[in-house]
Amino acid sequence: MGAVDKAVVSSPNAVRTPMLALLGNPNCGKTALFNRLTGARQKVANYAGVTIERKEGGFTTAAGNGFRVLDLPGAYSLNAQTPDEEITRDVVAGLRKGDAAPDVVVCVVNATNLRLNLRLVLEVKRLGLPMVLALNMVDVAKKRGLVVDADVLSRELGMPVVETVAVQAGGEKSLLRALDLMWPLPVSTPQPLAAIDAVGVEDTQREVRRILDLALTEPAHAGDALSEKIDNVVLHPVLGPVILAVLMFLVFQAVFSWAAAPMDMIKDGVEHLAKWMTASMPDGVLHSLLVDGVMGGVGGVLVFLPQILILFFFILFLEDCGYLPRAAFLLDRLMGGVGLSGRAFIPLLSSFACAIPGVMAARTIQNRRDRLVTIMIAPLMTCSARLPVYALLISAFIPDRAVAGLFNLQGLVLFALYFAGIVSAMAVAYVMKRFMGAQGKHPLMMELPAYHWPHLRNLALGLWERAKIFITRVGTVILTLTILLWVLSSFPGAPEGATHPPIYYSLAGIIGRGLEFIFAPIGFNWQICIALVPGMAAREVAVGALGTVYALSQTGDEVAQTLAPIISATWSLATALSLLAWYVFAPQCIATLSTVRRETGSARYAWLMAGYLFALAYVASFITYHVARALGG
Repeated sequence: MGAVDKAVVSSPNAVRTPMLALLGNPNCGKTALFNRLTGARQKVANYAGVTIERKEGGFTTAAGNGFRVLDLPGAYSLNAQTPDEEITRDVVAGLRKGDAAPDVVVCVVNATNLRLNLRLVLEVKRLGLPMVLALNMVDVAKKRGLVVDADVLSRELGMPVVETVAVQAGGEKSLLRALDLMWPLPVSTPQPLAAIDAVGVEDTQREVRRILDLALTEPAHAGDALSEKIDNVVLHPVLGPVILAVLMFLVFQAVFSWAAAPMDMIKDGVEHLAKWMTASMPDGVLHSLLVDGVMGGVGGVLVFLPQILILFFFILFLEDCGYLPRAAFLLDRLMGGVGLSGRAFIPLLSSFACAIPGVMAARTIQNRRDRLVTIMIAPLMTCSARLPVYALLISAFIPDRAVAGLFNLQGLVLFALYFAGIVSAMAVAYVMKRFMGAQGKHPLMMELPAYHWPHLRNLALGLWERAKIFITRVGTVILTLTILLWVLSSFPGAPEGATHPPIYYSLAGIIGRGLEFIFAPIGFNWQICIALVPGMAAREVAVGALGTVYALSQTGDEVAQTLAPIISATWSLATALSLLAWYVFAPQCIATLSTVRRETGSARYAWLMAGYLFALAYVASFITYHVARALGG
């Protein structure tokens, strides 16, 4: 492998360091190759005028030839159908202001699916730029018995073809050698985009088949036969949806059942640390800040890390083994009934992690109306930030007992909350379809990869990334807001002869009592109202805020109690159920609203989202609270 340098050195014969563009279909390993070439020394920004990410880095080959490298958004064709494909098309064709056309294009293709990938290669070739074909994932192709003759492929395409394995160390060496052999790069100007349409789509596909007949040998493979047998079951029109529902149900059961032990360990650790601080420090402002503010707030959120990791373990597992595209296919008919396609499933699934990547993932949806509706309903998917709130209220008010000898009642309630978010999203999409004008249903076309066992390294990295994001959030956003809330809750102090705890007279108490007038009809007290305000920045902050508020609302030994017993003793069941209904819809975090504004290019949609979510939340909480009271809750 050539040495990777932070600053790329140009060839003495070149006026500037040449730009290499990595181009390919989604999921072909292009970004993995980019990371392998640049050593993760890369600059990440946005393309001018849009929110689509631009990743650029640099490397030097063994011969000392320097390159800048640009990782272009994934595309299936230069006849752009999505914002991502528009960026890719314009960069390759040299049409973006401030971006010259690349000096060389490396087309990365998935060696296991050349029939789909080569269409893009032939389109780019018509632009007349210097090209190299990187035949990636050749190790997987060989395991499946696929034999690709790189020499024949090179001859028929008229460009160098190299084999790469981007996920392995040294898997890029053949590409580096090919680039050295091309040096110095010929100076070229891309042909007009009209050159792409010089050959029709059918003729292009016919040319792809001709080339593959010469260069590819596909023996019958047991693995493919096994995938087909599995698909006969999991894609069955009746059994398929049942299997999907059962899988999702079991995931939410596991979130409570498996997480109990590690959650108890974290909770005990936080409690012991709080007791140690109490015993070691004299009473005073610093003691109150650390014990009531930091430990009551941050500690109350950190305990939910195991549940979040368990949820993401299953999501990553199903994604890596190849099941999630099948789930999108299964849901295509259901989502078509409300005006969406199954392609919206992946962005909506991403929203279970956080609405922000879900909103951004909607760029892959070709139809603008479908893309906009998907963005508007993405926050209704229950993001991981809501899980701490759900877990707190469920553990405090729902008994931990078995139902029918098989299921955990708390897990059933959690499943119902997630299901309520999904049903609400479908209902909102249906209404938006009516208001925005119905359009014909767009057929779903997507690649169904062969099943395989998930890579443990990928699972571990994915869980580590999720844990790091959560802990970083706890240590930055949540800690900052918790300290701010403690300040608001502690000052000014109680007056002479006060009959309430000091927080009642604080700035936070005044704000909470002011908001209580608005939220009293749905059963919220002034303590809940205080917690809702910082929850606008991040939903899980509400748990830490309640911890801080109730720590400062108690006296004596009651301060050391955990939050769940306190609220179960002071709230009614109707209030708890009302707050659960509230969090199915709102509050919407500010970061998501900001992302919606950037993705849609208009603040109108951000305000529309905030308005309809708050309205739904209030109505749902009002109905839940009064029905629960009527039933004795």
